[in-house]
Amino acid sequence: MFSKRCCGVTTPGIAGSSPNARKATAGRGTPLPAAPPGDLAVREDESPWTATELADVQAELESDVTRLRNEIAVAEHDLAGLMRDAGDGAGDDQADAGTATFEREQEISLANNSREMLDQSEHALERIALGTYGICESCGNPVGKLRLQAFPRATLCRSCKQKQERR
Repeated sequence: MFSKRCCGVTTPGIAGSSPNARKATAGRGTPLPAAPPGDLAVREDESPWTATELADVQAELESDVTRLRNEIAVAEHDLAGLMRDAGDGAGDDQADAGTATFEREQEISLANNSREMLDQSEHALERIALGTYGICESCGNPVGKLRLQAFPRATLCRSCKQKQERR
């Protein structure tokens, strides 16, 4: 890992900047110890992270991980039932078949959305453990503590997120 100095703030290297950066985790579901809160990047106009603030963010992310895993399990169970019932379509009219297809696609979409949010939450927890939480993955500048408290899964600073959304 490397350090980057920008805007008067020295920050550790960006997660994923080295091939071994993601290997530092203990594996999915295993909680990692958090980096010391004072070591996390903040903008110049923000106070450093306190242990309580970081614990609150980490608790919210861990709660999200648990909730999302449950949602995925329910969605996969429902989807398995819909797939099993799809073979029993003898005598169904086109409207019934269309409704069943719509329900399957909706369940797949919900499960995929939950998986993506789960990956983002786990990635945020990994970044906290690695000490790279709060660093924009695009430009390396601080994301902003207030932004992270509002949206703990954020990986981009506001300006990089705006650029991404314009594309």
